[in-house]
Amino acid sequence: MVVFRMQFTLCTVLVLNFCYSLVSALYFHIGETEKKCFIEEIPDETMIIGNYRTQLYDKQKEEYLPATQGLGMFVEVKDPDEKVILSRQYGSEGRFTFTSHTPGEHQICLHSNSSKFSLFAGGMLRVHLDIQVGEHTNNYEVIAAKDKLTELQLRVRQLVEQVDQIQKEQNYQRYREERFRQTSESTNQRVLWWSIVQTLILVAIGFWQMRHLKSFFEAKKLV
Repeated sequence: MVVFRMQFTLCTVLVLNFCYSLVSALYFHIGETEKKCFIEEIPDETMIIGNYRTQLYDKQKEEYLPATQGLGMFVEVKDPDEKVILSRQYGSEGRFTFTSHTPGEHQICLHSNSSKFSLFAGGMLRVHLDIQVGEHTNNYEVIAAKDKLTELQLRVRQLVEQVDQIQKEQNYQRYREERFRQTSESTNQRVLWWSIVQTLILVAIGFWQMRHLKSFFEAKKLV
């Protein structure tokens, strides 16, 4: 029974790893004047690297082919305060990098320079995008060769950077929890004041109705 559970757990881990490898990158289609934006929740002081490549649809071959060098991508990144932290034009294939200074939702938008590329007029572009956040942006093979690290030293460095990234994530979750608590307290206070206002309005309406009925009965000489 124990062996069966171990085999089942191992199979589950393998399946999850396989699924993760499938969803580590994505691709999307954009038209001539279309813009695509993505929301990424990022802790503060975290490096983000985006790798992309473009393919242009060939109507004759009815398939997507690598785009020529004349076709480029414009990348714009905004922080949670709507402040632009990256705005730059790149080629048909490349990499963009930025560092977050404010924790929260960052907006990453891409669109083509189709107005400057007549062959793309009315066509469709496929963009392959891979976004790496934090510790995943490091190329440890290059780091090991540059700093001449042993396998043990490299592993220790990986663990230290992973712990640092986990700490940033925990700080971001605390930040989100604090903002949620502030929003909840503000909402509860507004609900309380609205309930008090409603009660006062009902009391005032009831008092007015009683006065009106009393005046009506007195006018009819019923009381």
